[in-house]
Amino acid sequence: MAHRKNQRTPFWVSLLIFAAISAAMAFGSRGGTGMVAGPAPQSSSGGAQPSGAEQDATSVYFLDVGQGDSELIRLKTGENILIDAGTPETAQELADYLTDLGVSKIDCLIATHPHADHIGGMEQIVDRFSIGKVYMPRIPDSQIPTTATYEKLLTAIDRKGLKITAAKAGTVIFDTGEEKLEILAPNSEKYGDLNSYSIVTMLTSGEKRFLFTGDAESDSEKEMVEKGYDLRCDVLKCGHHGSSTSTSAAFLKAAGPSAAVISCGLNNDYGHPHKEVVDRLKKAGVTIYRTDRQKTVLARCDGKTIRFTTGLKSVAAE
Repeated sequence: MAHRKNQRTPFWVSLLIFAAISAAMAFGSRGGTGMVAGPAPQSSSGGAQPSGAEQDATSVYFLDVGQGDSELIRLKTGENILIDAGTPETAQELADYLTDLGVSKIDCLIATHPHADHIGGMEQIVDRFSIGKVYMPRIPDSQIPTTATYEKLLTAIDRKGLKITAAKAGTVIFDTGEEKLEILAPNSEKYGDLNSYSIVTMLTSGEKRFLFTGDAESDSEKEMVEKGYDLRCDVLKCGHHGSSTSTSAAFLKAAGPSAAVISCGLNNDYGHPHKEVVDRLKKAGVTIYRTDRQKTVLARCDGKTIRFTTGLKSVAAE
């Protein structure tokens, strides 16, 4: 085999290469709104991090559980917060995925409301993980569901000797100084629909804010607006899977997010997200992320910027 004779690269060629690399790096670091959409990573988990280990950013996983809802918040200080746990059909897969991420303890478990697409996997979460505090909305006896899913969750909580804390607007769940999680709803003792009992929480990470609304409908949204709550956020988890019952015009205006995440199943029977909600978000200039199209979505926040990664592992049934 013939060998090429070694030749030195001309100096002017080296200068051109250096300039091209520098320009590419500068372009890639731009983020006018502080939000950068990243490509799908090679790892299906997005990076395992043991429970309790400190991180350099707040991580929020909008987990693809199909036609359901579940969000994992991993604070910089190492605490894990799980909001809802998807459906009974994805219970095993969700618990396995959390384990793959290095989660061994859920410091705060929030069941926004007792519908199976939000608490379906929670019995297994309680059984498999160390649990800190459990938050649920207080519901009148006449509206307490008698579903097997709800009963199994209550049995699992009791079996483990855990206590349920009734969610109350104004309650601060975590406040580390740089990160804070506060309950904003429910604000009434009685609603016509279980969805509106949903626990609504605001996560603050440095200068950035995430608003999680469960399935809260327009009556709950109206209460929060009329009470003068500071609903401004950078990322909104749209209520009720993008249904027209939620993300009302007044609420969206008060929140003013730059990005919104809709958790719903591919080709679901409910037509979620509804066109009017998608159109409303687009008209407001909001970037939309959807778990039915982009699988699990990860938002990493360093306190000043938020970087989104899509295409992470789905735990939804294929």
